[in-house]
Amino acid sequence: MKLRSLGLSIISTLVVAVSASAHHSHGAYRITEYTRIEGVVTDFYWINPHAWIYLQVVDTEGQPEIWALESAGASTLVNIGVNRDDIKVGDTISAKCHQLRDGANGCLLGFITTANGVEKEWD
Repeated sequence: MKLRSLGLSIISTLVVAVSASAHHSHGAYRITEYTRIEGVVTDFYWINPHAWIYLQVVDTEGQPEIWALESAGASTLVNIGVNRDDIKVGDTISAKCHQLRDGANGCLLGFITTANGVEKEWD
C-alpha cells in the first residue's frame, strides 16, 4: 500500500511539473526575431500571471487592427521597474516583441517605448 501511495505521489508531482513547464513555454512565438509595432493602447490588464496590452495598429493598407501583447505578470513587472501607470488606455506606444509563429496579431513583449521616449523591458 505504501509503495502504491509513493508511486501515485511521484506521478502526481510529475504531472504538475510538466503542466507548469508547458504553461510558461514561449513556443507559440518567434523568439529569435523581433517585430516592431506602434499604436494606441485600447485595453490594459495589469494582472498575474501575464499582463496584457491591446494595441490598435494601422496596417500596411491603412486599416486599423488590434494586436494582443502578452508580458510578464504584474508582480514580475514591478520587480523589474515597470509601474502600472507607465502606460494608460489612449497612450501611443511602440513595442518590440516576438510575434506569434502563425503570423496572427499577437506578440510576447520584449520592450515598450512610451510617447516620452522611455524604453523599458516588459518581460
